[in-house]
This record gives sequence, C-alpha cells and structure tokens, in this order.
Amino acid sequence: MIAAYLQCIGGASGDMMLGAILDVGVSLDVITDAIERLGVSGVSLSCEQAQRAGVTGTFARVELDDHARRTRAFDDFIAAVAESDLSAAVKRRSTAIFRRMEEAEAQVHRTAAEHLHLHELGTLDTLVDVVGSVVGLEALGVERLYSSPFPMGSGVFRSAHGALPVPSPATSALFTMSRAPLIPAPGNAARTGEMVTPTGAAIITTLAEFGQPPMNMSALGYGLGSRDLAEYPNALAIWVGEVDSAATSGGLTLIETNLDDSTGELLGYVQERLFDMGARDVWFTPIQMKKNRPATMLSAIVNQSDERRAVHLVMRETTTLGVRARPISRYEAEREVRRIATPLGVISLKLKLLDGEPISAGPEYEDCRRIALETGLPLRDVYRAALSEWEGI
Repeated sequence: MIAAYLQCIGGASGDMMLGAILDVGVSLDVITDAIERLGVSGVSLSCEQAQRAGVTGTFARVELDDHARRTRAFDDFIAAVAESDLSAAVKRRSTAIFRRMEEAEAQVHRTAAEHLHLHELGTLDTLVDVVGSVVGLEALGVERLYSSPFPMGSGVFRSAHGALPVPSPATSALFTMSRAPLIPAPGNAARTGEMVTPTGAAIITTLAEFGQPPMNMSALGYGLGSRDLAEYPNALAIWVGEVDSAATSGGLTLIETNLDDSTGELLGYVQERLFDMGARDVWFTPIQMKKNRPATMLSAIVNQSDERRAVHLVMRETTTLGVRARPISRYEAEREVRRIATPLGVISLKLKLLDGEPISAGPEYEDCRRIALETGLPLRDVYRAALSEWEGI
C-alpha cells in the first residue's frame, strides 16, 4: 500500500503542502490542469527551487490578480469543486476540508456558517492550496496519509482581523476539533511567529492520521515556507513509500448505534460525513428494537485516533443517546492500481494481491463511466473490455 508521512519540521501551510507534493515528483502541469478545471480565472501557480536554513526544496507560489483577490465564501469554493470534472474522490476530500475550515471559523466567530465573512481564507489561493494538495496526493497514488505532531509556534502576527495570537484562533479550533498532538517549536525557539496556518491545519487534520508508520521509503520532498530563518528550516517534508498493510491493520475501532427514528436522507448524510472523516467502512443493518419497531443499526470502522471525533459526529447528527465502541483488528489484502490501455481508452484497474501476486482486478468506475458516456456503450461492456484487456496481458 502506498502511504505518505508529513514531517512538520518548520510547520505546515497550504503552499508548503503544495511545494512538498511538487518536490516529491508531481508535475506542476497536473496541479495547474486541476485548477483550470475549476473554472476560476486570475490565478497562476509557479514553483522554484530554494533553500531554507540547510534544506533545499520547492517553494510554491500562488499569484492572484485583482479580481481573484475578491473574498468568497466556503460555499463558493465547494460549488466550484462540485461543478468541475475532477474525480469523485478529489471532490469528496476537498469538500470535507472546506467544511472543516468552515466549522472552525464558525466556532471562532461564534456565529452560524452562513454569517461568516472571510478575509485571508476567502481568496482563491485557499481553493488552489486545498484542491491542489488533494489532486497531488491522488497523483502520487497515496492511499493513507500520516502526519507528525504540529509545532506550536509563539508570538503574535498581523491579519485582516488585527493582531492575532499564535496559533491563530482558527488554527487552534482545528487542533481542538481533531485532538491533534502538539509539540514545542523546533529547538524551543523563543519567537517563531505563525508555524501552522488554518489551511495547512485543515488539510492535514482532515486527510491524515497522526503517527509514523513503518515504511519502505521511495521518495522524499520538501515544501518551503516564505520565511528563511536561522533557528530552523521553514519546511514541510513528505515521505512517500510502501507500507505493509498487515502492519497498519491494527488500531481500529468499531462504533455502532441503533436508530429507530432516522430518515434515509439523514443516514446517508452521516455515512458521507464518516467517510469524509476517514472511516474505513460504514454500513447499515436492518434490525428490530423493543415493541417490534423496525430500526437500523449504523456501524462504522474508524481509526482509533478518530474514535472520539466519529462518536461525536454520530451523537450530534443523529437522535441516538449512546454509541457502542470496541477495538478490533482485521487483515487486509495488498492493493495496487495500474493503468492499462484498451481499445476504448486508458482505464485504471484496482488489483487485489496475495503474497505479491494479483488474484483479481476491478476496473475503476469513474474511468468506465466516462468512456461509456463518451462512446454511448453500455457500462457493462466497458467493464468487460477492461477485464478482457487485463486478462490478455
């Protein structure tokens, strides 16, 4: 399984995340193409090699014209993503990040989300940072993302809201929502300024689990921040490599609750939110409760690090008065994604491996759907063509 580990050496921000992804090998064209598919204008992305202290890496720069600097709402970002032709996974993960940022900002300003007035986070560079990072991780084939603890930072900094403490209130809210592990600044530096931005915190707390996996590392990249400090490298490292599925199959929790008064729409929404949080699986079982009332049991497998967050979500979004939780372990087959050329076009196949050997293959739905719509062929025929090509290799 391909995994990535983020080492927050000198903090984390959206542009540092983009820089790390570009430095580890993702082409700038992949990210700029995704931005163009969002249908926004007045935005350009560039990158350059640079140094921060003794670390050489990539500095990513998002530039906006006057029109692009106009502030927008999170719903505008989500609409741009939803209306694009980006993959379903990119849409789902990007939306989850924006919703988490929205929730944090609403907590900070103690207002409903629809009454938020964004400043720095409302410009298009936030959209570029979030979607670019998600697209980049997908291009790397990353299936699991991990992160080190966040360095705290210290002092104050200037913002559109005035002088703010470090970490900023929005970043602190994101830390609290995810119960993120925090450590002092590198070398216990007395004054560091802002080390983790709200965008960086939102991306990592939404997509990653905290901890360092055993990994056979195949690539390393460094994303650089804008400041060049003598005390520590202002850099975010990304390690990419193979992780043994068996080594990560522990640390899971099964949560369950019985619901006898929930609509299908509500259950579907909760399932979607749990998947956005990183749940491994979510399913429903028809059951009978007292007085022979038909009901539904909601079950979800989540990482132990996400247990409290998942339980909180279920308690908040459903009418349940209690959630059961117990640790579990499971064995996972190795997986690999390969792209094959067929007479109908290039299609991704998900391979199931046993002892390193492929024993079954499943065509990627989004690729097959796209080809079926383009050619007018039945979807099942596209599936058959992909499997036939695979069997002939």
